[in-house]
Amino acid sequence: MKINITFYLDITLFSTKVAQKAVKNAIKMILELDILKKIRNSNNFYIFASDYSLIMTNKKEKILKSALELFANEGVNATSTNKIAKNANVSEGLIFKHFKNKKGLLDAIMANAEEKATLLFANILQQKEAKSVIKKTIELPFLIKKSEYNYWKLQFKLKWEQEYNNPKKMQPLIDKLSWAFSELNYENPELEAQLMNQILNAISAEILKGNFNNANQFKQFLSNKYSV
Repeated sequence: MKINITFYLDITLFSTKVAQKAVKNAIKMILELDILKKIRNSNNFYIFASDYSLIMTNKKEKILKSALELFANEGVNATSTNKIAKNANVSEGLIFKHFKNKKGLLDAIMANAEEKATLLFANILQQKEAKSVIKKTIELPFLIKKSEYNYWKLQFKLKWEQEYNNPKKMQPLIDKLSWAFSELNYENPELEAQLMNQILNAISAEILKGNFNNANQFKQFLSNKYSV
């Protein structure tokens, strides 16, 4: 099937050569996407100038996904921008355009991870019943989606990197647990909170490694142990 691709661009904004180059680059990017699969029933495909930013956003997301995969599984130091670019099927120059360097790319990924952690903790921090706080905290590592494993693998890898290890990010959760254990008249609520945090960190690590085959059984064991 022959598909006619028409690109609408306001060439008054560019010189002729720049406009032609923009058209060629945009079409090349479009052809690299899976978008053509969605227009099998059409013989014409119209690209507007406003779509160009969407193409670039897709490229940026591919870079982030590629970097996350490689950073989490092979390590940050072992991963070059060239390797990230090849894995994402983009030019290395595009990485520098969006993120300046590898550190900028890692910073962007870590910012995304911080947002995910905030969302995970939000429901627990809003709880007003002590037992609900403990119950939902116990459930936390078992709720991690497989599609997000790489985010959390990277967090564990960076625990040894002083620049990226931020123990304070867990403090709101530990404080909430301390409150919950205090409400339930535990003798050392602060220590109980720290112990639970360490236990759940260990469980999370094993889940991410794929070594935790009895997750549901262990989750029930902890729930019974703390009577929640």
